[in-house]
Amino acid sequence: MIHLPLVRKSPLRSLAVRLLLAVVLVLVTVSIIYVDRAGYRDVNGDGLTLLDCFYYAVVTLSTTGYGDITPVTQGARLVNVLVITPARVLFLIILVGTTLEVLTDQYRNSLRVGRWRRKLKDHVIVCGYGTKGRAAVAALLENGHDKARIVVVENREAAVRQATANGLTAIDGNATRSSVLNEAEVKNCKAVIIATDSDEASVLITLTVRQLTAGQVRIIAAVREQENAALLKQSGAHHVIVSSATAGRLLGLTTTAPPLIDVVEELLTPGQGMALAMRSAERSEVGQSPRDLATLVVALIRRGKVLPLGGEQPVTIETGDMLVYIRDEESSVGVSV
Repeated sequence: MIHLPLVRKSPLRSLAVRLLLAVVLVLVTVSIIYVDRAGYRDVNGDGLTLLDCFYYAVVTLSTTGYGDITPVTQGARLVNVLVITPARVLFLIILVGTTLEVLTDQYRNSLRVGRWRRKLKDHVIVCGYGTKGRAAVAALLENGHDKARIVVVENREAAVRQATANGLTAIDGNATRSSVLNEAEVKNCKAVIIATDSDEASVLITLTVRQLTAGQVRIIAAVREQENAALLKQSGAHHVIVSSATAGRLLGLTTTAPPLIDVVEELLTPGQGMALAMRSAERSEVGQSPRDLATLVVALIRRGKVLPLGGEQPVTIETGDMLVYIRDEESSVGVSV
């Protein structure tokens, strides 16, 4: 099921509220009739009991009106004109309005889903909205990625609610199933981020995405154990991040070289001091050494491969190269990575 980012009341809650209003309206009408029961005439001629008042209120508000109980005094007729008739109209609005609202809501949701599908292209699918998934989405948004082009696939109800509350489109289902990934338009997406809590699930999702897209979609996956990284790459993942190994290295840095971990945290934390960024090489920079540029270049990417800058062979910039550099967070140039 596709959950678009829209905050609205539950249909069942709306129905319950309208039903409660209808019951309250009937009780108020019964009370008015019972107080003025002497002004009504029953065909039996034995006066109106409380049950007769309920009967008259229900058949009158529902516009049935058998005519066996009728107002005869001027006061009772005035009450019918000023109170009972408007109550009858309000009662019908409550009942009919509930049905119309449910049907309209379903139709509106179908239109929104259809419009969403037509516009969905070059989007990013995030499988899993736990700690890793939320961090991945936050990084995408910080880098200027459109929130409308992020689709979360999650089978936990609480996580789905949190994703939609954060303004994201969420699909409730298991990402290992082809039908669920097809709902997310995986064939038209730009990349798939796999951030599940299970390495086994990550492998299955990778294989499913690779099968559905024939390897044309970039897959980025996170695993807990280092030994599963090679398996994920064999399954079709383009990039694999080992969360436990990365955390362990950071813990080691904290113990042996505390200042280094501060630098790493500053580079990875948005809005604080330095940040890693990437941009295409400019025409005027072609032929120059990355070390000669005004910006601090830490890596050069050529045709998808990272070239070392500290080797014996000098490296010069070529057309099409991507430069990874460190910039001030207040700068708006480049794309943070």
